[in-house]
Amino acid sequence: MTGTMQSDERRGTGRKTVRVVLADDHKILRSGMCGLLESEPGIEVVAQAEDGRTAVRLCREHSPDVVLMDISMHDMNGIEATRQIIGHSPGAKVIILSMYSGQKFVADVFKAGASGYLLKDCDFDEVLSAIRAVLSGETYLCPQVATVLRNDYVQKIFQTETPATPLSPREREVLQLLAEGKSTKEIAYSFNLSVKTIEVHRQKIMEKLDIHSVAELTKYAVREGLTPLEP
Repeated sequence: MTGTMQSDERRGTGRKTVRVVLADDHKILRSGMCGLLESEPGIEVVAQAEDGRTAVRLCREHSPDVVLMDISMHDMNGIEATRQIIGHSPGAKVIILSMYSGQKFVADVFKAGASGYLLKDCDFDEVLSAIRAVLSGETYLCPQVATVLRNDYVQKIFQTETPATPLSPREREVLQLLAEGKSTKEIAYSFNLSVKTIEVHRQKIMEKLDIHSVAELTKYAVREGLTPLEP
């Protein structure tokens, strides 16, 4: 498999090196994946992120071709990060690397704009296969997930009209941070907003969801995949 993605730019044919951003909150996993990718001719890891918010910022700065994204990260999860990355960089191809194979997780990431879904126990050769597939305009599902969610179901995700989420992008971000135990003051600092503004966001979130406690908000965020399942 080595050499199959060799840069034609380096050979003078004008094709560019595949630029990759890695996003995972486990440093050892990022380092291992980075080493494997950079051993492949024609692939360059241009940046690494430990959370979704940083991944969004780095994608704006580096304009990657491919983003390898963990789904479960603190501060901003991979689903919301994917939605924001595709919103400002529709040419970027996001491949999710996840521990979860449930239909809801798969459906949510493809609705957010992802192009591929891999389980974290996959072989590195499959990562390369997924990169090639998404760069060719294909949707990639690892075999384990494909047995749960067939390709025709993925097509329905794109074709079927679904009710819009009642929350705005900013409200989803505030909800995740509330669910992660951040104080109103900490959230305000994170967004460079006033405490009063964050309190208004929290009130609107509760009204829209008909939820009346932070504990219930946390349950909702976990159920909807807005925050990691593990503490």
